[in-house]
Amino acid sequence: MTATPQAPSVDPQAFLLDLFRVAVQSAQPSHSMAPHLPPVPKGRTLVLGAGKAGGSMAQALEALWPQDAPLSGLVVTRYHHIPPRPEGLAQRIELVEAAHPVPDAAGLAAAERILALTQGLTEDDLVLCLISGGGSALLTLPADGIDLAEKQRINKALLESGAAIAEMNCVRKHLSRIKGGRLAAACHPAKVVTLTISDVPGDDPSIIASGPTVPDASSCADALAILDRYQIGVPDAVRAALATGALETPKPGDARFAGHEVHLIATPQQSLETAAEAARAAGIAAHVLSDEIEGESREVGKVHAALARAVAQRGAPFARPCVILSGGETTVTIRPRQPGAPKGRGGRAGEFCMGLAQALQGQAGVWALAADTDGIDGVEDNAGARVGPDSLARAARQGLRISDHLDRNDAYGFFEPLGDLVFTGPTNTNVNDFRALLIL
Repeated sequence: MTATPQAPSVDPQAFLLDLFRVAVQSAQPSHSMAPHLPPVPKGRTLVLGAGKAGGSMAQALEALWPQDAPLSGLVVTRYHHIPPRPEGLAQRIELVEAAHPVPDAAGLAAAERILALTQGLTEDDLVLCLISGGGSALLTLPADGIDLAEKQRINKALLESGAAIAEMNCVRKHLSRIKGGRLAAACHPAKVVTLTISDVPGDDPSIIASGPTVPDASSCADALAILDRYQIGVPDAVRAALATGALETPKPGDARFAGHEVHLIATPQQSLETAAEAARAAGIAAHVLSDEIEGESREVGKVHAALARAVAQRGAPFARPCVILSGGETTVTIRPRQPGAPKGRGGRAGEFCMGLAQALQGQAGVWALAADTDGIDGVEDNAGARVGPDSLARAARQGLRISDHLDRNDAYGFFEPLGDLVFTGPTNTNVNDFRALLIL
């Protein structure tokens, strides 16, 4: 009979939090941007960008770009996501803030200014586009026939529908005057180099922030089918424009994209692998399941729980001690609220942790952490949550029923009284969901 390897002496929750921090740190643009920068052009260099990592990407570029070379532009990021400026670093790129995940007037104004900055560019000029997750909401410029209020309504309906990120961004691209390749097309004839941090399963640049600088292979018909699938209404004039193809995006092969470059400077897989290396260095075997996991958050939690229980009880498919890592972008379908019931609070990571905890049923030897790598789970102030063997027992002592909280998508209300929310503040990067299960 083979003896179970002895686990190194670790504090499970501190260990998991350290892995999360390592994953986030590896995705900072200051660590990964330099190899992807193009030469200084003959003409001017214009910087345009949008996303939750926009502030840190702009500062990294300012530090790396030759100080005697012209550099200017505008980048929009989420409120409170501009990092402190390093001492001695001159600001050459303007940074503005706007709302996420539902766009606001500040985002609209920023998008209008960014599009206006493309006027007068020549073939001697270079446009550096800094794109990261969150750019879909931050770079909002509605198509004709849609005002900001209507755009907000459609965006909120998409977020609550349970649609996958590729589906949501297909709709967003076709209802925009700047996304779906339109920003890069407006930069013609200047050369466009996109530096992007991926927050989407598969790292498809046309999906990240709804692909403002890359051609779009999806169609108006696709967008209309998605709206119908999730029963999301749009104004009659907009529906007609989609039906006739009047809102079509620039397609692959469009000459305006000739010579353009796209560089992924940080990806979810890279961050998961870095966390796995840190775990192995601490003497714990690590297994990366996938960086492309999608689906309903609570259901993904149940699947992870089944795997963890198999490892804990049978030592298969992995031997313990080990840590199991995964990423991707799950979804939360908002349930209708019962009359008089409190409003639920939470995001994908918390919902995953509730599904996980409910399915684990207090399984001995299993701890978990799930968090969003941007430091914000949904629209709350926490990054995610933690689960341990005693989570349900501690909840029961406080009169908390996990099924009730799942019914109203209230992960925050479940984990806050337990002291099991994870708080990091904005991380100034975004490589999407991070999940780690430790089995000892």
